[in-house]
Amino acid sequence: MKKLFIIILTGMTLTSCFKLDDNLFSPKDDIAEYKLDNYTGEVHFVLDDSYAIPSNLVNIFTLNSQAPSESSSTSIYAIYIGDLNTINTDTVIMYCHGNSEHMDYYWQRAKLLAHCGGKNNYGVLMVDYRGYGLSQGDPSEDGLYADVDAALNWLKESGLTGDRLVMYGYSMGSAPSCELTSKPRSLTPAKLILEAPFASAAVMVQDASVLGLPSSFVTSLVIDNAEEIKNINQPFMWMHGTADSFLNIETHGQLVFDNYQGSYGEAHKINGADHDDVPVLYGNNYQDYMNDIDAFIKR
Repeated sequence: MKKLFIIILTGMTLTSCFKLDDNLFSPKDDIAEYKLDNYTGEVHFVLDDSYAIPSNLVNIFTLNSQAPSESSSTSIYAIYIGDLNTINTDTVIMYCHGNSEHMDYYWQRAKLLAHCGGKNNYGVLMVDYRGYGLSQGDPSEDGLYADVDAALNWLKESGLTGDRLVMYGYSMGSAPSCELTSKPRSLTPAKLILEAPFASAAVMVQDASVLGLPSSFVTSLVIDNAEEIKNINQPFMWMHGTADSFLNIETHGQLVFDNYQGSYGEAHKINGADHDDVPVLYGNNYQDYMNDIDAFIKR
């Protein structure tokens, strides 16, 4: 009987691990349009009217994304907060969102970033990765990098230079943020911000499995932020909730920060914050969050 129990447990654990790729890329909710402030689905938080973005500064458009290994491009959706005519002089935050939902879900977060240091102070660009929101295609690791790089190439063609580009990765978004800062393609970012990053696919497997199997046995992902960060010299800001129940701060975020060997790093451990509420619990009704980001960008 004990042997049968072990076999059943092993099968259940393997099934869970084999779903890791699907769980990391887990778009939800088919949508017909982006509703932004009119979105009524579940979100992490809702900002008051003082954070409203004028309609002339909200730009929704499509980009063609193509990974080096692909023979054709995929159409993905993007939103840029800011004046399209001043990208060549503005500082822009490339916001890479998390593993679930679409840009409506992260719209409040993007608005916060736009208001760091003052109302509509920064340009903010985000995309829905392939398979998310209205973007076409199926999610993949190579596609993830290609999608964000397509956005960076659009910024470059719009006049942005790398010295005015800040990469911001939240959760799964830490992967393209680290990859494209460590191995730049279209633009070389000046600074990197990671919120609740994961260390690697291997650590995610270890967190989920008691079998001690190599990560290559249960997932095709090779994402390794903890290694990528070693190749990044740009100034780095890390924030992570101490009560993160999805990506443990010690096994994920702390490992990434400890491996950073670049020019300047600052760590912000947000007491009591879970995976989704770092900006909320950062302090002073979002102001400490925005002030620290603005100070980091301007330093």
